[in-house]
Amino acid sequence: MADARGVGAPTVLRVVLGKRLQDLREKAGLSFEEAGRALDVTHATVRRMEKAEVGLKIPYVEKLLGVYGVTDPAEVEGFLTLTREANRPGWWHRFRDVLPEWFSAFVSLEGEANLIRAYEPHYVPGLLQTEQYARAVLRAGMPHAPDADIDRAVAVRRERQSLLTRDRAPLLWVVMDETVLRRPIGGPGVMREQIAHLVEATALPNVRLQIMPFAAGPHPAMYGPFHIFRFPLPELPDIAYAENLVGASYFDQRDDVSAFLEALDRMCAQAAPAQTTEAFLGGIRKEI
Repeated sequence: MADARGVGAPTVLRVVLGKRLQDLREKAGLSFEEAGRALDVTHATVRRMEKAEVGLKIPYVEKLLGVYGVTDPAEVEGFLTLTREANRPGWWHRFRDVLPEWFSAFVSLEGEANLIRAYEPHYVPGLLQTEQYARAVLRAGMPHAPDADIDRAVAVRRERQSLLTRDRAPLLWVVMDETVLRRPIGGPGVMREQIAHLVEATALPNVRLQIMPFAAGPHPAMYGPFHIFRFPLPELPDIAYAENLVGASYFDQRDDVSAFLEALDRMCAQAAPAQTTEAFLGGIRKEI
């Protein structure tokens, strides 16, 4: 588990390259100390490179590839090209004035995942929020922020939402508590618009939304919201994300992630089937 509070957020590519460097070092039979001596750096620096805790310097990577026995020019150039891409700031970097550092990692994971699963008991997930709903949620969370900061935070959510309609869009599968739909956020008009937007979203082939009704009783994840990310990149394991008031935790150990997956699988079986979601949403909208 990694606590992301106050930690620089690596891009997903940097994580992948770090794992590839680790694999190459281990296959070469070299220790952190031996790799560090080749670069004239400490073993801790090599360890941090593999853990994606620091940027990957091109000269260091090039030297390590030689030390690890990677000599094919095409393979070396491909690795260096990925390194240059990994070192480029993500699109969210321009919003760093309003985007918490610990959430930048979430945005990077979200953008590279091919499957995003989530449980949300409090709010409509950011990828499915309308602008006015997002504005009301952000204002509640940042009551003293200038309007300009709220505008920029809303812009981040709009940018994130574009991934649902891009080529090779991820599958988004959300279990949402009925509480989310009945909590009045932004007023009746905002809620009606938001629910109508959810109906539209469920028509997308890559969006699956299930509602956990009050009548279903207790369920395995009543402790709070979480996300699970799955990736097409073999170097990346499934990652679970749980947020709190001042930061977030990312889980990548198999046993930890399995606990989240098991809870979510049980909830999907307990929640109303996805094919009933449109009717469920329509019924609640009529009540507002």
